[in-house]
Amino acid sequence: MTTAHARPGAAEFLARNGGGGLFTRLVNQRIGSYLCVPAFRLGLAPTVLTVTNLVLGSAGSVLLLVQGPASAGYAWLLWQLAYSFDCADGQLARVTGRTGPAGARVDVLCDAAVQISLVVAVSSVVSTVSPDAPDWLAPAFAGVWIANMLAPQSYVRGSAEGSLFGHEENPLARLGGLLTDYGSVVTVFGFVLAVEPKWTVALIQVFVTVHCVLLLVRIAVAASASMSHR
Repeated sequence: MTTAHARPGAAEFLARNGGGGLFTRLVNQRIGSYLCVPAFRLGLAPTVLTVTNLVLGSAGSVLLLVQGPASAGYAWLLWQLAYSFDCADGQLARVTGRTGPAGARVDVLCDAAVQISLVVAVSSVVSTVSPDAPDWLAPAFAGVWIANMLAPQSYVRGSAEGSLFGHEENPLARLGGLLTDYGSVVTVFGFVLAVEPKWTVALIQVFVTVHCVLLLVRIAVAASASMSHR
């Protein structure tokens, strides 16, 4: 725990980051560490950063819902900034020692709310720009997104038994981390929505297919690891 008189810098906060995929660690965790510096000096509780994530992320989704693809770039910026605050709240909590079950519950609920709003906004744009899209696309997208984006990312990194792609320095592990990393996935969707919204249908189909395969493989690997201990 940091003492009341210490003034930790961004590097100290970054050293206590919660990990994530390659994009998250290189971008959002780093941005989050800089956000922690003024938050610490202002004496803000980590939950303040958590709620800021909720406000900014939801604002990005509402903007996309109201203004459509024309606002995709701004929506993406808000989503990324929101995610950086989400990374920052954990860093701030760990450095200050202000971790606890109540804060963790707020974090999970805010994350879920932002992700649901994002899925609804993207699905709404798809129904507008591609009215002939398959009826199953939106529910499949929502289900796979929630299953993969809210699930722990440990299966794509680390050296723990049962890891899907092996050690995080493995190139395959890095690729797997990008495929399931929230920051990189949001970036791809934001780019496609801004450049050519009609491509979003194909992107969602690829997303659903790839992540369903990863989910099944993850289940198989976890089951195999579990049975090997019997």
